[in-house]
Amino acid sequence: MIGKLTGRFGGTTSDGAVLIEVGGVGYVARVPLFSLDTLRLRAMEEISLFIHTRVAEDALDLYGFPTEDELLFFKQLMSVSGIGPKTALGILNISDVATLRRAIAAGDAAALTKVFGIGKKSAERLVVELRDKLALEQTSRGESVQGSGGDSEVIEALTALGYSLQEARGALKHIGAVPSLGVNERISRALKALGTRAATS
Repeated sequence: MIGKLTGRFGGTTSDGAVLIEVGGVGYVARVPLFSLDTLRLRAMEEISLFIHTRVAEDALDLYGFPTEDELLFFKQLMSVSGIGPKTALGILNISDVATLRRAIAAGDAAALTKVFGIGKKSAERLVVELRDKLALEQTSRGESVQGSGGDSEVIEALTALGYSLQEARGALKHIGAVPSLGVNERISRALKALGTRAATS
């Protein structure tokens, strides 16, 4: 069982997984998209990933995460019935862990479906099976449990202005989890993020 890998970033495979070179051996690990972007910028540096090892009859798959907290949330997602490692990784590709946790803890299945693109049944299962546990964790850390309804309004505003759902979600990921920001401020920052991307593309 592999729990952690420390080595050098060796590029990516044809299907988007990363290669980590450790002592002359290249390990293939699947990572969230945002982690992949960061790893590419550190091509010549030593990197470490916390690993979830999935052993099947015909395969041994590694899933890698920069922090133990992300690995923990990945495992929490897989504890939900019907969600395997590929689906859990797909959910982590959609938004940052803090925002996803907050939406689930608040029981905001509609926001998970609308803002993050998670299917309705999956969103409802996540809320039913993880809501109380995540809400308790947030409370113990002194964090308020808030939904992502504001993000739903941001999505609606951006799509009304002609942006695609993918562009709107990408802008929200760029903003990150800042609970103190109001809807108007989040819309303003999202538009700035979209404007910056358009200017550099």
